Amino acid sequence: TASGEHDGQHDFDSLAGTWKAHTKYRAHPLAGSDTWIESDGTEIFRSIWDGAMLELSEFARAKGPVGLMLYTYNPQSHQWSVYFASRKDGKVGPPNVGEFRNGQGEFFVQDTLNGKSMLNRYIWSQLASSSPHFEESWSNDGGQTWELVRIVDLARGSDDTGNAHPPAN
Repeated sequence: TASGEHDGQHDFDSLAGTWKAHTKYRAHPLAGSDTWIESDGTEIFRSIWDGAMLELSEFARAKGPVGLMLYTYNPQSHQWSVYFASRKDGKVGPPNVGEFRNGQGEFFVQDTLNGKSMLNRYIWSQLASSSPHFEESWSNDGGQTWELVRIVDLARGSDDTGNAHPPAN
């Protein structure tokens, strides 16, 4: 259920620009493995319009972006839809939908992992700080328990504001 108390159209604005990213992801999610793979790269956030942001993920060893996320805001529901696509298969998955409360954003979707239907959750926190934090988790028991599968910690990489259009004078 959406909250009509907060117009979150600008919730992601502080991410606009270029960030250094440290990513840690579980090698074998929901398989009883605790093996993690870590990498460094760049996350570039571009404001498209009020209530829309594009994120490109680049890793140091990759040639160009390896994934993208599109954030779109629905002013009627006061919720965000977060779409993910990977260059592995070029497909855009169903959006995680949610909103921010008390400085933390939670976004959910019913999706599939390894051919099984499960819940997926994104959590964004510390957005207005110099070190925003992202987590992705999966649940195979209807959300009673969650397994953390990806963590991204950001640090500002430049003074770039990420705006698609220069500010008006």
